[in-house]
Amino acid sequence: MADPLSREHALERDAADPLAGFAERFVNTDPERIYLDGNSLGRLPLATRDRLRELVGEWGDRLVSGWPEWIDAPARVGDALAAGVLGARPGEVVVGDSTTVNLFKLCSAALDLSPGAIVTDRDNFPTDRYVLEGLAAQRGRELRLFQPEAPAGPQPSDLEPHLDGAALVLLSHVSYRAGALADVRALTALAREHGALVVWDLSHSAGAVPVELSAAGVELAVGCTYKYLNAGPGAPAFLYVAEELQPRLRSPIWGWFGQRDQFAMERDYDPVDGVGRFLAGTPPVLDLAAVEEGVRLTAEAGVDRLRAKSVALCDLIVELHDAWLAPLGFSLGSPRDGARRGSHVSIRHDEAWPICRALIERAAVVPDFRGPDSIRLGVAPLYTGFADTWDALDRLRRLVEAGEQRMVDATRARVT
Repeated sequence: MADPLSREHALERDAADPLAGFAERFVNTDPERIYLDGNSLGRLPLATRDRLRELVGEWGDRLVSGWPEWIDAPARVGDALAAGVLGARPGEVVVGDSTTVNLFKLCSAALDLSPGAIVTDRDNFPTDRYVLEGLAAQRGRELRLFQPEAPAGPQPSDLEPHLDGAALVLLSHVSYRAGALADVRALTALAREHGALVVWDLSHSAGAVPVELSAAGVELAVGCTYKYLNAGPGAPAFLYVAEELQPRLRSPIWGWFGQRDQFAMERDYDPVDGVGRFLAGTPPVLDLAAVEEGVRLTAEAGVDRLRAKSVALCDLIVELHDAWLAPLGFSLGSPRDGARRGSHVSIRHDEAWPICRALIERAAVVPDFRGPDSIRLGVAPLYTGFADTWDALDRLRRLVEAGEQRMVDATRARVT
């Protein structure tokens, strides 16, 4: 039997992987490049490329006569997401706008229901915090920022002291820097016991980690589609409102796609029933087609199988980190326990930024950097293999052993 940390063993695992064939269904223009940034932007599925070419032709041929088929895409794709990825019911998810805009919609609507403070953690993704800062300033609400114990992410004991008099809590299912996986069920129940609504950001979990919104009692959630759902740069986000809560909420952005009988244009605004009232402007039809193909591919693979492979790939990163990288000055910036981790591993180093640049420029490995000192290694189980992961860590250790990070321009770029 091969050494568990050998490349031979990694190849054996790839040969036994039931998901291995999915990698061939993505565009890969450089087989020598190892892509470990699927937690930031997923690869392009071949089916999406073909679908977009077809749809562009349809646009050219049909022009405005295509709208009767295109107009319901936000709800149709939302229902596919609900069933295949999010563990939600039909009529609870729509796709459109960005994650930031959807966060504003849901958080604003939730704050309309009750007075009280707004709560989130200091390590939450910046756009989440910025939306809350803006709403707190706009409405004169107190914004409470708590500090979870890194890298474990928010725990019930972190959150509870900040819930008295709170109206809204915003949390991420998987933390963007450390990859810590939150206990959605426990944290949602705790907040509800104190009378607060919780909005969950699923951007770093949807498509890689099982999300059972209905079973966990989640009432509100948002997330992006361009990471593990592979819908393309800037693809529209999704928005979820539990059926029971829908009648009580009204979107702060009133647009004609949320209007009842939207082509009766002489009427005043009257929002449709259901989650569709959170739609606003004309949907991006080409982008929604890309989301639909990404969701279809994810659902075919099965989120549970993707999760099992993701945990195994990330465990391999942790094991190789301990064996190869820790002696070179690295430390682990993510939870060790795979059950408490999403689909990326952060490793920390004082020279993280130049190491990240050197990996891209000199070793054909693509991770990303998050300040102040973290390199994120994101595995997308649809197209990342065990040998890919082994090779990436091998190239990383050899690069640092040779000091190649000191041979690149260390000027901080705008995009990291």
